[in-house]
Parts: sequence; C-alpha cells; structure tokens
Amino acid sequence: MTNFENSDLQLVTSRARADKAINSLKGLLLGIIADDIIDAKEMDELRLWAKEHYDLVNRNPFREFMLLIENTASNGIPAKEAVEDLYWLCQKYEHDSMYYNGITSDLQLLQGIFHGILADGILSDDEIFKLHGWLSENEHLSSYYPYDEIRSLVLSIVADKKIDEEERAVLTAFIKQFVELKNTDTTAKIEKDTEGVNISGICAIDPEIVFENKTFCITGILSRGTRNELQEAITQKGGTAVNSISKKTDYLIIGDTNNACWSYSCYGRKVEKALDLRKCGHTIILVHEFDIFDTV
Repeated sequence: MTNFENSDLQLVTSRARADKAINSLKGLLLGIIADDIIDAKEMDELRLWAKEHYDLVNRNPFREFMLLIENTASNGIPAKEAVEDLYWLCQKYEHDSMYYNGITSDLQLLQGIFHGILADGILSDDEIFKLHGWLSENEHLSSYYPYDEIRSLVLSIVADKKIDEEERAVLTAFIKQFVELKNTDTTAKIEKDTEGVNISGICAIDPEIVFENKTFCITGILSRGTRNELQEAITQKGGTAVNSISKKTDYLIIGDTNNACWSYSCYGRKVEKALDLRKCGHTIILVHEFDIFDTV
C-alpha cells in the first residue's frame, strides 16, 4: 500500500471513528435526559466518555465536547444545560457536518480579515468597502455569530457611500474585540482612536449595564470564577440571574474562555436563540464576561 493510500485509509477510518463516537455520545445524552433528572453518576459517565475518546480532541467538534464536559462542574454550569448544549452540537455535526466545517472555516477567515485590516492600525475606506464586498458574497454565514452584527454595521456605514470618522471609529471598536495584535504600538493607537466609543449589540464594547430589575443569562465557560459566584453578584446588584434565555432576558453574558466567539460551539445554542429574538424585535444585549465582572 502506498503512503497516499495509507493516508487516505486513515482519513476514512478517522471519520468513521468520529461518526461512531458522535452517535454513541448522542445516545448517551438521550439516555441521560430520558427521565429529566441528571445526577452526579451520569455526569461522571460523560467524563469517562470524554476520557475514552480524548484522542479525537483535535478533530472538530470534539474539542468543544471535551471543553464543556471538563468544565461543567468547576465552572458551575448546570448539568441540564451542559447536556442540552452537547446534544445540540451533536445534531449540528450529524445533520450538516460538511456545512458546519465550512462555516467554521469561513468564520475563522473573517477573523483573519479583521486582523489584516487592523494590522497597520488604520481602517481605510478601501478596506471597509472590500469588507462589505466579502460580507455580501458570504451570506451563507447569516445567523452565525458575529456575521449578522458586523454586516448590519457595515451596511449602515456604506449606505451613503461616504465614511466619516465617527463611523470609522465605531467599526474599528467593533472589529478590535476579535483581534489580538502583536505590535503594542499599533494596539495603543487603536485604543486611543476608539477611546470613548460605545457599541450596543453582540459583545458590546464597554456597554452600559443596568442591574436593577434586569434579567441576566450566562452562557459558555467563564474564566473569572464560577456561574454561582457571578449569579450571586448579579442578584446583590438588584438583577435576576436565570439559566435559560427568553423574551424577558435583558443581557446574555458570554464566557471568554478560549475565544468562544469564534468557536461558535458548545454554547452556540443560546447565541443562536438570542439572535433570533433580536430579529423579532426583542432587545437583548450580549456582553463579555469581563465587562460584567468589572461592574459587579
């Protein structure tokens, strides 16, 4: 057998193993939620499943599976929510794995575009119009975070074919949250250019957060403590902390661990629902966890 044939066989075998593992996980999850009660032994079984399949961690979407399973207890994520998120991700993979992989790649490409146009610290008119063109050519990303928000923002800016400095600063402020520049001088310039700029929307920049009589939902894995700690802090501020998103939700707090914005993975279910509610006219502000922690 040639090296090429051997590699081809390994690829097919790896995909078959991945599909089998996904099916076994989906069945396990269905069994766990069958009685609507999830206990510690069942969660232990999920952790054992993750341990058994850990060699697949570098294959999409197993990294997301492992991350969620490993952090459920330590991060205070309710077991029912974790199981529902895992089942949601299984369905994403099962029904549209090739499309899902393509979506992931294109979102990563968009992040690269963000990085490139901010690399020199200047967001030029040409770059904005080119970004608009790319977004228009990739409408298949519609409903995937953060495509809808960036496209809406860019469309509003280019509508009159003129870009003023305030619009440029707003767009720069939105894009910079997805980019980690290596050049500290460039980073400092961008921070100065966007100082005082406030964006409302997904992962809002320096959002105005009102706690009194407002409802907060948390999604993802927090990097600064547990859900219980954050929920208690929200309650002490006069807010209400809930575990599921609805029309009554005012804020969806997104955990910052492992740049979850771009993985659109283990907690994409809540982001997806929030976007749907926003499209129906419900005001839901999505904020990074560190903005909430800095406030409480």
